[in-house]
Amino acid sequence: MHPYHDVQEYLENHLSENLHMLRQMVEINSFTANPESVNKLGAFTTQAFTQLGFQAEAVQSVNPRYGKHIFLSRAGKTTVRSIAMVSHLDTVFPPEEEVANHFTWRVEGERIYGPGTVDIKGGTVMIFMLLDALRSFAPQVFEETRWIVCLDASEEALSVDFGALCLQRFPKDTAACLIFEGGTIDPGAIPVVTARKGRTTYHVKVEGKAAHAGNNHSQGANAIVQLAHTIHEIAALTDYKRQLTFNVGKVLGGSVVNRVPHRAEARVEMRAFSPQVFEEGVAGMLGLNGDGKVRSKDGYHCKVSVEMGESTAPWPPNPQSEILFNLWAETGATLGMRVIREQRGGLSDGNLLWMHHPTLDGLGPAGENAHCSERSADSSKEQEYVLASSFVPKALLNYAAILKLAGSSIEP
Repeated sequence: MHPYHDVQEYLENHLSENLHMLRQMVEINSFTANPESVNKLGAFTTQAFTQLGFQAEAVQSVNPRYGKHIFLSRAGKTTVRSIAMVSHLDTVFPPEEEVANHFTWRVEGERIYGPGTVDIKGGTVMIFMLLDALRSFAPQVFEETRWIVCLDASEEALSVDFGALCLQRFPKDTAACLIFEGGTIDPGAIPVVTARKGRTTYHVKVEGKAAHAGNNHSQGANAIVQLAHTIHEIAALTDYKRQLTFNVGKVLGGSVVNRVPHRAEARVEMRAFSPQVFEEGVAGMLGLNGDGKVRSKDGYHCKVSVEMGESTAPWPPNPQSEILFNLWAETGATLGMRVIREQRGGLSDGNLLWMHHPTLDGLGPAGENAHCSERSADSSKEQEYVLASSFVPKALLNYAAILKLAGSSIEP
């Protein structure tokens, strides 16, 4: 029997009520661009954490179309340590999408389907579970530690203001920044996230030369044809060996079919783990600026313009995240759990925080199909779900690791 048997039993006995809390959260649509309901979820979550003695601060997102970030804090009796935990309030599902796809709370065996079950309302419930367990079984650690729970109102839009607001509230001695994005299902292990790709978006514009498609076709310089050439050049920049990817996600161009199109554009995103590879990818994209290959009979070259949009730096493997990973892995071993590293291509708030404080991610319950609301009879399409059976083991792992963390300092 492991030393945390009583804690495990407590978590199991309270799982039903915590899953009821999750259901109440899931039944509040919190699409990023639905600020009233995001704020409703924020108020509900605040009320839940008030039971644990937390004080709340609401801060409006810098984008007025989004809701309010919530910062929950509980002052420690000493200044020995601070631990930050991060989740988010918003999801990617508009209300009409949930209705159209009958995407609601649904339990099938171990799977609990619903918007945000794994990304990330299950993670918020996980934070509550482990703090409740600490209060009950490690009251000295719970009382002495300064806890900061940060809930992003617009994570799915990756508003950088949230990261800055967190850093303003994290003491310099913050022992760890723990991100409760959903975990990956792995039958033989518990993956936790130690690195994430960075992301930059681009707006590619092509200026061509219009002409009558019947009478003067040769006098035109087709912007769409040039964009097609440029798209091939962009695709060629992808390098899987270096984990550098480019995705052309949207293409627009032309007006009517009897006119050689004079304008075309595309939206592109790039992702990479390595900061050096990331910068090389940026240079590759910006190097496409200039004259294109397509020209009119009289010598007019199409012009290609590449503009950078939003950019979020990579969270690469680093010594501080590695120390946290080792702590979680060693703790897992004492519980009979195999904890493994995971590097993810998607962004999280960890991308904004890792360079300032030791950061570990993927600490929420396990599930699959995040961001998916569709389902089909042949199961080729399946909705987002979380595994009910993953809550207690992951909460126990986090609980035990945080106890160890509370007695240690993280140095690079």
